Amino acid sequence: MLNPSLNAFRPDLADKRLMGQVEAERFVDPLIKRVQVPIAPLKSGADGRSGLDTQAMLGEVVKVFEEGANGWSWVQLDGDGYVGYMPSNALGPFGGPLNDEFVVGAPTHRVSAVRTFVYPGPDLKFPAAVFLSLGAGLILGEEREVRGTRYRKLLNMPTPNGEAGWVVAQHVQDVEDKADDFVTVAESLVGTPYLWGGKSSLGIDCSGLVQLSCELAGIPMLRDASMQEKEAGVALDLSAGLPPLERGDLVFWPGHVGIMTDAETLLHANGYHMAVAREPLAGAIERIAQNEYGALRAIRRLVG
Repeated sequence: MLNPSLNAFRPDLADKRLMGQVEAERFVDPLIKRVQVPIAPLKSGADGRSGLDTQAMLGEVVKVFEEGANGWSWVQLDGDGYVGYMPSNALGPFGGPLNDEFVVGAPTHRVSAVRTFVYPGPDLKFPAAVFLSLGAGLILGEEREVRGTRYRKLLNMPTPNGEAGWVVAQHVQDVEDKADDFVTVAESLVGTPYLWGGKSSLGIDCSGLVQLSCELAGIPMLRDASMQEKEAGVALDLSAGLPPLERGDLVFWPGHVGIMTDAETLLHANGYHMAVAREPLAGAIERIAQNEYGALRAIRRLVG
């Protein structure tokens, strides 16, 4: 059976590509849009009270199957295929000029700092308009240097007053540049608050930490811990107990995942610390065995 989290189908509506695989009253082609806000929620239902499943960043491509009258759209993220409901006002055109100053399309750069601010002008003394998280996709234009700090003009997201914003140049990198080590990316998020469904430096969950870190290193990764446990890398043999572990190994419990920073230390976003935290793996195994997740179930090593 197709996973409804990764395939857009409901009894009344489905992705046209699924015709013949699922039953639905109507099959439609999606309208392609992009996220036009710093962080957009993807929820399990079309209302503000529904649970947060994941988040999408500025510039991400989204397939829209239904634009609801209640202000929520039923969508599928193009990157990892996740399906859910997103505020319609978080979405904008897929590409092209917005006016004489703004344009949308494939990002030229990404935020490489844990987070950065968008200023109404190229000056750090100006009041920051909004913040952008690690991984946000930007289209950048003109560069200016003011009192030794370089800024780039942001072209794919107006500030709240409708004008162009500016970001600090050293906080962004070319979209084609990839991190050498996804674990280093994850380590930069130590202390980030735990947020179920979160995938930003404002709040993040265990599988979101793995996915975001891997994405910035050019490693495709599905969203949920259960999906990552099935698909990521290769499984290590646990029949004789824990094998020698390496930096970057992914450690799985039912519904939870962490990253080894070395042979003995686990890094994970978790509800015990309510943050991204490091701790000895042995202690984590003992503690987690006593709560809802139970015993360690798998270890997978990313290869290639």
